[in-house]
Amino acid sequence: MSDASRFDREFLKSALALAGQVDVNHLLFISDTPIPPADLRGRRCRKKLIYAVTNEAIAAELTAKKEKALVIPAYDYSRVERVKVAMVSALSQGAFKEGDLVVCLTGRLGRSLDTLMQMRIGSSLDDRVAIEGVKLGDEFNSQVVDALIQLALQIGQEGFEGHPIGTIITIGDHNAVMETSRQLTINPFQGLSEAERNVLDPRIREAIKNFSVLDGAFVIREDGVVLAAGRYLSASDDQVKIPLGLGARHAAAASITATTKCIAMVVSQTSGAVRLFKEGNIVLELHQTARRN
Repeated sequence: MSDASRFDREFLKSALALAGQVDVNHLLFISDTPIPPADLRGRRCRKKLIYAVTNEAIAAELTAKKEKALVIPAYDYSRVERVKVAMVSALSQGAFKEGDLVVCLTGRLGRSLDTLMQMRIGSSLDDRVAIEGVKLGDEFNSQVVDALIQLALQIGQEGFEGHPIGTIITIGDHNAVMETSRQLTINPFQGLSEAERNVLDPRIREAIKNFSVLDGAFVIREDGVVLAAGRYLSASDDQVKIPLGLGARHAAAASITATTKCIAMVVSQTSGAVRLFKEGNIVLELHQTARRN
């Protein structure tokens, strides 16, 4: 056995021993290669184990063995993002509750496990945002919502080339949104396959950050596929009321969510704050602690 493989085994054993501690509620194992049965034999962490895999067949095989398993997208996320995606998926399926301590074990896609993290559910802004995303309803993919909220926060903080920018992102009820909007400029996502324009892919989120300088809104399907950028939202609802001081973007987001079943995120160009609208009302409001100049 090579030194590298010997170290990998010792790393796994140490992680399993840590997950067996009384204070730990769950072990989230994010890998397509299940833990060898011999390494789990007699360990306390066995009942705490939840697998996060990128393949439906692997998940079905684990479930058949009475193991807990969930499926996450197969994109090449960073290690921290892989943990976040798996955590949001587990939250949406009710595997965790606020206050739980979760030990997470992961690595880059297709590589050896090399990262161990502990997470206390509800103790950070990311956790609270993820939990709020889960509460939006079954028609919305919580992984997509979480990814877009994090993206909106980045746009609000970083702007574009040092300049503050604002934008609108709609999610869901895409047919109605497209019918009540019109294209302001060339749609940069036109002609791409659906696999090449899903916001769960970090590369597409980077593209959205760049295209946020365009006037108009992004229209995104429930499953994360970007349909268009640069859409003018023409929906109008005189009954919608927004707080004083909020401008045209917020009014448009309130109106489109009041007249369709979509949700909409607005990044304020003035403050960088992110507001999430549903049914014409603000349901989540996140303010920046600092903005990049």
